[in-house]
Amino acid sequence: MMKKIISCLFIVFFSVQLFAQEQIIQIGQIAPEIALPTPNGKMMQLSSLKGKLVLIDFWASWCAPCVKEQPELKTIYEKHAQAVKENKFEILGVSLDKSEEDWVNAIQRLDIHWLQISDLKFWRSKVATDYAIEGLPYNVIVDEAGKIIAINLHGTALENFIAKHLQ
Repeated sequence: MMKKIISCLFIVFFSVQLFAQEQIIQIGQIAPEIALPTPNGKMMQLSSLKGKLVLIDFWASWCAPCVKEQPELKTIYEKHAQAVKENKFEILGVSLDKSEEDWVNAIQRLDIHWLQISDLKFWRSKVATDYAIEGLPYNVIVDEAGKIIAINLHGTALENFIAKHLQ
């Protein structure tokens, strides 16, 4: 009887591990849809940005490294302002905050002008699961067709990748 219980537990454990591995995103696959509200309550979908290079920036106002990275993202956004105007590039900030006040205050304080969305569900947000986020800051770059072309680039590597892709 004990062997059957152990066998069943092993099968359950293996199945859970296999399912979890299937959820990990990879370069070359279509990015999972994201549909969350903006600070003003309007729903925003990642798929509405199809046709653009999209940097999805997963961050939170409580995350010191995320806050530290925002000026770098602002520089990238401003450097590629023409591509933004021509609908070729966009940054989509996806916050894992749980306080609307903290989130909105951070957007204002950090002078963020690109798109921002959040369901304010912290780590329980569906996007945290869909994108297998284990830590912040985290980002994913999606091409014009909606395919993931880079994962978790930062600093000069991020800046160079975007500049090269927009040439």
